Amino acid sequence: MAFLLFILVPIIIGLYAQLRISSAYEKNMRRMVSSGITGREAAEAVMRAAGVNDVEIVPIGGKLTDHYDPTKKVLALSKENYSGRSISAIGVAAHEAGHAIQHFEKYAPLNFRMKLVPITSFASQLLPVVMLLGFFMFHSMAALYVCVGIYLILAVFQLVTLPVEFDASFRAKKRLAALGLVGGSEKEGVSEVLDAAAFTYVAAFVSSLGWLLYMLASVSDSRR
Repeated sequence: MAFLLFILVPIIIGLYAQLRISSAYEKNMRRMVSSGITGREAAEAVMRAAGVNDVEIVPIGGKLTDHYDPTKKVLALSKENYSGRSISAIGVAAHEAGHAIQHFEKYAPLNFRMKLVPITSFASQLLPVVMLLGFFMFHSMAALYVCVGIYLILAVFQLVTLPVEFDASFRAKKRLAALGLVGGSEKEGVSEVLDAAAFTYVAAFVSSLGWLLYMLASVSDSRR
């Protein structure tokens, strides 16, 4: 019962989140913005309006690999969003520009998230090793406790990520509208893409929380 509730349900939510973002992104990739600007130009305009002038914008390979690296002050956009003129390209680019603005304004949740990155990365790398050892040691209490600690770190990281992502999307929508880069139904398209993307982070948090609760339930069962 615990596995069904804490693991399978989050998996279903995660699959729905991926289906939703894929559908919204592909749909709005076929819709070009009337302003005719590219994703790169949109990101540049959004950052410039906020006083951010020291961030490099570069194209990268892959699909939906877009991200902002605060350690290098580099905003990387997948090639279809870098040079694309679609609603999806503009929305995603502006969202990443929102992260650059957060960094520039020293947005507290982003700063906290950055501090959590090293320990979260270490925990993610340690997890498969601990689970494998736990399996061969017949779910030892030590392995269960370590797994609880790891999933606690992952859950906290995903929780902190939520306000960072929601705020970046809010900034993107607001700036794009204020600058006149999108209008009318285009605003709805941007919101559709960014809201769907935001839901993937909610799903990631639910997944981490589900695994944490499952491990806690396993510890409780092992004590009986």
